[in-house]
Amino acid sequence: MPADTPSPLRGILLMILAVTLFTVMTALIKAADRIPAGQAVFFRAFATIPILVAWYGAQGQITTALSTQNWKGHAWRGLVGTTAMGLGFAGLKFLPLPDVTALRFVTPILIVIFAALMLGERVRIIRLTAVAVGLFGVLVILWPQLSVEGSSPQLIGAALVLGSATCAAFAQIFVKRMTGTEHPAAIVFYFAVTASAVAILTLPFGWVWPTGLEWGFLIGAGLVGVLGQMLLTNSYRFAEAGTLAPFTYTSMISAILIGWFVFAEVPTLQMLAGATLIIGSGVAIFLRERQLGLRRAAESKVRAKGMQ
Repeated sequence: MPADTPSPLRGILLMILAVTLFTVMTALIKAADRIPAGQAVFFRAFATIPILVAWYGAQGQITTALSTQNWKGHAWRGLVGTTAMGLGFAGLKFLPLPDVTALRFVTPILIVIFAALMLGERVRIIRLTAVAVGLFGVLVILWPQLSVEGSSPQLIGAALVLGSATCAAFAQIFVKRMTGTEHPAAIVFYFAVTASAVAILTLPFGWVWPTGLEWGFLIGAGLVGVLGQMLLTNSYRFAEAGTLAPFTYTSMISAILIGWFVFAEVPTLQMLAGATLIIGSGVAIFLRERQLGLRRAAESKVRAKGMQ
């Protein structure tokens, strides 16, 4: 089947496999609990560079991946994206894997807010309602920690993960700004390079020499992460983003299963309820975006016919 032949089922399967691999990558980082977050980010990012070079070389896209007209944009996206990754890895030391996964789902909700503030996008009642429901879901998950006096480890972990989700939303806004001039291959490649450079700056803050098993976890996280990225990218060759977006939430299933069977983390009913609200709001936002996209496309066709 040609690469550009629409095949929604294939795209959906690739997306589900990609987000499952991202969950496995996160679990490997969590398993290497002794490794500082900055060091884990470095291995996650640096391990992807030779694989990306080989992949783009095989695709004949080396020149494309190295070409850029926006060094400043790559630098800002890399800095914010690396911070998001580091905060997320740090949060894994304090929270169960399903909780981390659920709180990270707040990123699409925050993108709606930041797009309105930074890009001037209009936000109508449907998306505003979805944002409110999603934020309430976050409150549901956090309420047990908020009701405890003082700063519990779980509350610290939640703050780190929400900081990660916030930075990830900012990073997506930077990517959205860059897509007009930058090829996706360049965006992916320069993020790996920038993340490696930023992460290595944390070396003086307590890197440790990994054990044999920890080396396996770190290298495995890098390899699984880049494989997930490749599958994610290829999923968009077969199906539209609006079709695929809701299936990113299937990572909640793998997070619960891995958390339960590998880390003995039993999800609470309160966490599941909050996650359901967050996921529901995210799906509503994606569906609304798809509806608006179809409407804009139809209006453009009408205008084009009127000009003929």
